[in-house]
Amino acid sequence: MWGINHTINDLFQVPMPVMLLPDDFKANIKMKVNNHLFNKENLPGHFKFKEYCPLVFRNLRERFGVEHQDYLVSLTRSPPAKDGKSQEAGLVLASYDRTLIVKQISSEEVEDMHNILSEYHQHIVTCHGSTLLPQFLGLYRVTVDNEDTYLLVMRNMFSHRLTVHRKYDLKGSLVSREASDKEKVKELPTFKDVDFRNNMQRVYISEEEKEKLLDKLNRDVEFLVRLKIMDYSLLLGIHDVGRAEQEEAEEMKDSLSDEEEDSENDLSFMAMGSFGTSPEGIAGYMSSYKPLGPGEFDPYVDVYAIQSAVGAPHREVYFMGLINILSQYDTKKKAAHAAKTVKHGAGAEISTVHPEQYAKRFREFIANIFA
Repeated sequence: MWGINHTINDLFQVPMPVMLLPDDFKANIKMKVNNHLFNKENLPGHFKFKEYCPLVFRNLRERFGVEHQDYLVSLTRSPPAKDGKSQEAGLVLASYDRTLIVKQISSEEVEDMHNILSEYHQHIVTCHGSTLLPQFLGLYRVTVDNEDTYLLVMRNMFSHRLTVHRKYDLKGSLVSREASDKEKVKELPTFKDVDFRNNMQRVYISEEEKEKLLDKLNRDVEFLVRLKIMDYSLLLGIHDVGRAEQEEAEEMKDSLSDEEEDSENDLSFMAMGSFGTSPEGIAGYMSSYKPLGPGEFDPYVDVYAIQSAVGAPHREVYFMGLINILSQYDTKKKAAHAAKTVKHGAGAEISTVHPEQYAKRFREFIANIFA
C-alpha cells in the first residue's frame, strides 16, 4: 500500500477542478520504485505502481463522504487482511478497520471499469451518492517481476463492527440458484434464491425504508440496463441483534474470569469495537467517544445498513447492496443463454437472459422479499 499512500498524498496537493474533463477518465499516475534498503522486509526490491483516473476517484470519494485522510489511514495503516465474508469472486482483502474492501480484478475488468466509469460517475452525481451500487473508491495496478496485479477499492457493504450472521446472494432466478452442500457447512455460507424461499426468509423493515430502498434499486437497475449490464446480485447480510447480545454477554463473562487488569483491557476494547484503537480512519468511531450498543450503527459509515421495523418478529440489521456489476451482455452471455435455454427450456428462470428481462425479473423478485 506504499504506492497508494504516495500517490494520494501527492494528489491531495493538487486543487480539485470545478469540472472533470474527458481526459480525466483516461488519465493515470505511474511510478517506478527501486527499493534497496527501505522496509525491505515488506517491500520488493523493484516494483511499479499505477493509479487509474486519480481525479475521478478522488471526486467519487468526496461524493461518497469519504475524507482524504480517513481513506488513507483505513487503507494503509496496517496491511489489508483476507476477507472471509465477502461475496466477491477472486482474492478479496479487508482494510484493518473493515471499512474498505480491496478486490483483485482481471485486466478485462479494468477495461470494463474504464468503459462504464464516465456513466457511473454521472449516475453518482445525479443521485447525490445515494445508491445501492458498489462505491468504487480507487483503481490501482502493482507490477512486481513483470507480473501485473489490479486492485479495486470499494466501501465494505457489511458493517465494520456488527457481525453478519446470515448472508444471501439474490439474482431473482431459481435455476441452479441453491447453495451447495459444501457451501452450507461453512461458518458463514452464502445462500441463494432457492434457499431464501426454502428458509421462508423475510426482510422486516418499515414501509418508509422499503420505499426508499426500492426507489434506489429501481434507479440503479435502470442505470445498469442502459449500460447493458446484467448478472448482478443483491447482497443481503443479516445481523441478529439478540444473538449478538448473547455472544457479547458470553464474552464479557469470560473476560470477568481473567485477572482484573486483563479484564479492564478486554472491556475497554469491547466498548470501542473490534476494528482497532486509532481515532482515525473511515470508521472515525472512537473520536466521538460514544460507544455503540448492540444493533446500533453509524449511518455515515455503515451506509448500506437498515434497522428492522418496530414490532418485527426479530431485532435485526440488514445490509443490502448490488454486487458484480462489471458483467455486460456480450457474446459469452448470449452463448450461455442459448445453452441454458436448451437445457432448461425457454420458460425457465435462468440467470443469463437479456439485460431488460434480467432487470424486470430481478426487481420483481426483490420487491417480494419484504414481509
